[in-house]
Amino acid sequence: MILVHTTIPLDASREDELLEHIDALVEHSRNEDGTVRYRALRDLTDPSLIRFVEQYEDADSAKAHTESDVYRRFVETLPDVVESEIETVQYEIDDATVAEFTAEDAVAALD
Repeated sequence: MILVHTTIPLDASREDELLEHIDALVEHSRNEDGTVRYRALRDLTDPSLIRFVEQYEDADSAKAHTESDVYRRFVETLPDVVESEIETVQYEIDDATVAEFTAEDAVAALD
């Protein structure tokens, strides 16, 4: 399994333009073969940061994502809308566990 975490610092004056491309990218990427999860999130403490959290079944699926036309169009917009350096961290994971729980369960686990 491949997990990718990317942080993109937005130029606030070009935010609307980038958000349109992000919407298209997320919609497309969530339906790609081999994509387990694909999320774009705005940082709560710094709204100029967009964070992508991507999970793929394998390296081939992650590579196929970066070869899609929608991804390429998104990347081509970045020089005009990004304020500073982009950071991407990629992990290869042998096993991952998903836990779902209620807020009440989280409180109960504190005991």
